[in-house]
Amino acid sequence: MKLFVFLSVLIASSHAFAPNGGAASMRHTSSLHMAMPDGGVVITGAAGGVGFAYAGEFMDRGYDVVICDVRDCKMAADALARRHPNGKVFHTKCDVSDSKEVEKLGEFAKSKLGTIGYWINNAGVNGGRRELRDVPVSQVELVVKVNLLGILLCTKVAMSIMEQQAGVTGHIFNTVGSGVKGGGTPGYACYGATKRGLPQLTASLVKELEEGIQGYPKKETPGKIMVHNLSPGMVFTKLLLDDSTPELRKFPFGVLAAQPEEVAADLVPKILAAKENGSSVDFLTTDRILTKFFERFVLQKKSQYIDDDGNVIRMPGEQYDETGVRALY
Repeated sequence: MKLFVFLSVLIASSHAFAPNGGAASMRHTSSLHMAMPDGGVVITGAAGGVGFAYAGEFMDRGYDVVICDVRDCKMAADALARRHPNGKVFHTKCDVSDSKEVEKLGEFAKSKLGTIGYWINNAGVNGGRRELRDVPVSQVELVVKVNLLGILLCTKVAMSIMEQQAGVTGHIFNTVGSGVKGGGTPGYACYGATKRGLPQLTASLVKELEEGIQGYPKKETPGKIMVHNLSPGMVFTKLLLDDSTPELRKFPFGVLAAQPEEVAADLVPKILAAKENGSSVDFLTTDRILTKFFERFVLQKKSQYIDDDGNVIRMPGEQYDETGVRALY
C-alpha cells in the first residue's frame, strides 16, 4: 500500500509544473526535433554535474555555450572543447547570488555569443541534510541566496538582454527540484522552500510577458521572451548524494536516479522543442517512472549504480569523490 501511494504521488508530480495540469509538458516534448542554432546558450552552475552535461549536448548540436560557476570553469571548458568540437565554449566565474557578478555574466555572454537563445538557471545548493534548527544561519542564507535570489537575478539579467534581441525568441529555464509539489522535504527545509517558489516565479513571469500588469501599459519589446520550468529529477551529483544514507541510496536513488549524461541527452532536445511559454520539461515523466518501478519491483532488475547495501557502485577506470560522485572530466 505504501508503495502504491508513493508511486501515485510521483506520477502526479511529473506533471505538477505545467500551468495547465501537465498539458504543456506533454504537448511540447512529444515530437522532438533537431533545432538549428538560434542563439547561444548560458548555463549556470556548469563546472560539473548536469550543467556540464547540458553544455556538451548543446555543443554537439552546434550551439556555442557560456558556462559559469562559483568555482573556476577552465578545466570543465577544456574538457568540453575536446569532446564536443561542433560548438564553442566560453567560461567565467560567477556567484549567482551577487547582483554585480550576474550583471558581468550577462555582459560576458553577450560579448561571446552575440545572441542568447537559451539561458538555463542550473546553479543550486542543498545546504546539507539536517533539521532546520540545526542548520547554521549562514547556511540558510546561502541556500536562499543561490537557489532563489540567484535565479531571480539571473532571470532579470537574461530578460533585459533577450528583450532587445529583435526578431529572436529567448528561452529561460528555471531548474526545479524536491518541494515543488508542496510536500514536505524533511532534512532539506531550506532547499524545498526555495524550489517550491520557482514554478510560481515562472507562472508569474509568463502572465507578465503575455498579459502585462493591470494598470500599466503592456511593454512591447524587439525580442520575445519565454520562461519555462526544467526538472532533471534525481541526478547522481554531489547535490543528491551529499549527506545521503544507504537507505536513501537504495530507494529512491537506486531506482529513479540517473547519470548526468543520461539526463542531459534526454532534456536538451526537449528544451529545444519547447515552443509554448510556461512549458515544463521533465526527465522523470510518467512513462519513465512507471518503467523504472516495473523493472525494479516486478522484474527485480538491480540498479547499475547502487548495490544491495546502498553503496555507490564504482566502475573500473572512473574516479569518485568521498560521497560517491563520479568525476566527469
